[in-house]
Amino acid sequence: MADYVIVGAGSAGCVLANRLTEDPSVSVVVLEAGGPDRSLNIKIPAAFAEQFHSKLDWDYYTEPEPHVDDRRLYCPRGRSLGGSSSMNAMLYVRGRPLDYNLWEEQGADGWGWASIRPYFLKAENDERGASEHHGVGGPVNVQNQRSPRRMNADFIRAAEACGIPRCADYNSPEQDGVGMFQTFQRNGRRWSCADAYLRPAMKRDNLEVITHAQVQRLELDGRRATGVVYKRKGRESVARADREVILSAGAFNSPQILMLSGIGPAGHLRDVGVPTTLDLPGVGQNLQDHPFLTMIWEMSDTHSLYRADAPRNLAEWLLRRSGPLSSTVAESVGFVRTRPGLPAADIQFHVGAAYFEKHGEEEYDGHCFVIAPTLLTARSRGWVKLGSPDAGDPPRILTNSLEHPDDARAMIAGMRLAQRIAATDPLKSKVVKALKPGDDLDSDADYLDHLRSRVELIYHPVGTCRIGKDDDAVVDPELRVHGLEGLRVCDASVFPVIPGGNTNAPVIAVAERAADLIKNRVPVA
Repeated sequence: MADYVIVGAGSAGCVLANRLTEDPSVSVVVLEAGGPDRSLNIKIPAAFAEQFHSKLDWDYYTEPEPHVDDRRLYCPRGRSLGGSSSMNAMLYVRGRPLDYNLWEEQGADGWGWASIRPYFLKAENDERGASEHHGVGGPVNVQNQRSPRRMNADFIRAAEACGIPRCADYNSPEQDGVGMFQTFQRNGRRWSCADAYLRPAMKRDNLEVITHAQVQRLELDGRRATGVVYKRKGRESVARADREVILSAGAFNSPQILMLSGIGPAGHLRDVGVPTTLDLPGVGQNLQDHPFLTMIWEMSDTHSLYRADAPRNLAEWLLRRSGPLSSTVAESVGFVRTRPGLPAADIQFHVGAAYFEKHGEEEYDGHCFVIAPTLLTARSRGWVKLGSPDAGDPPRILTNSLEHPDDARAMIAGMRLAQRIAATDPLKSKVVKALKPGDDLDSDADYLDHLRSRVELIYHPVGTCRIGKDDDAVVDPELRVHGLEGLRVCDASVFPVIPGGNTNAPVIAVAERAADLIKNRVPVA
């Protein structure tokens, strides 16, 4: 029996495994459904999309989405050590102070910016050095782009010509503007949470990591979680926890495991044939993600990611960890407000010198660049439900993307602004033609039709086990599941509201603070 059983070796699970085993008297078992993270497609930054639809991917899709032409949207999730930190595009973004202050205003006591900011610094090793807003010496290596494409500088200058300021550090409290992404990399290769946290901890005698362990349900003794039932190589076993079980399986799988265990909305559990242990109506509700649209132009500049996987580029990466394969594909970034009066940016531009369509599945024979408006402040909400009582079946997912009219309006404004930037020098002189969309959109109705036909999700699901004190909250401000003992949730599912940016860094900071809560330590001041 271990003191703690952690479900999931994703970003949060890796952090918790490391921090809890710092005490040699504490024993931890981590259950991970995936396998090792040895694949070159994990290590090579630009190859992240090669993991999609492979054994490294949960390969989820939403239900037909009613507001995007009834299309099923793709939701890749990492299925190896490191979880989605082994699959993502490695973009280091914290979000804004107001994001976390809004959490606190909605009942997540202790999760405001002043409380969580120190954990970003604690986790970080910024290669640019220590400063007011950045830390050094932490496990998370943060690196500037290793070999960026020239087009990024053109994008930044064109955006400035359109009145968008240059931002020296979008991870400072002043996020607005354009600049270059910082990355979760070390020496030009991915630096996942498995690299940063789990592998060093695996050298300790008090940590056991069990891979290929498909969790079936929680073991409960009355209203106390005592362990986790999992299946490995066709055989069912139980990992028992003397102190706590911690779900870190992500915004889709953490609520799924709760519901498989009879913890969730009683009506839904009854409908799928799962006996109700605890009627907790908020489980699986409040799902949020960032919708995005890739807007693509063919370009005359040949310094792009076209044929990045050519043998000479692979050789450069293997020998020097540089060149096109060190790219995160999206290399530059913009945070913009599409209308006056907004408290913060509502659109984020992901920008790169590549053809990126249908999550990298579709190819184009030529040099391209992409500007992808991404909605930061979605007002639409979705859900996660059980597809069946069988843990081997995927959960049902619906994001309701673009349900709220404000979401579509902001995206259309972002599309128009992206086109204006592309039509401004120095980008304008390098544009051969607009590919997707073409030059034929005119009215807002045209833009809306195009948006609904192509919008996708950018892999940031959150919110399905949210922190709060109201009847629809799932966990309390210490991440303990309401109505149960010995059970916490710690991952992106606890976010009350999605942050204004990529979500991996916030998950790490939340897990760092969660470790202090579990250890009953005074939070970092």
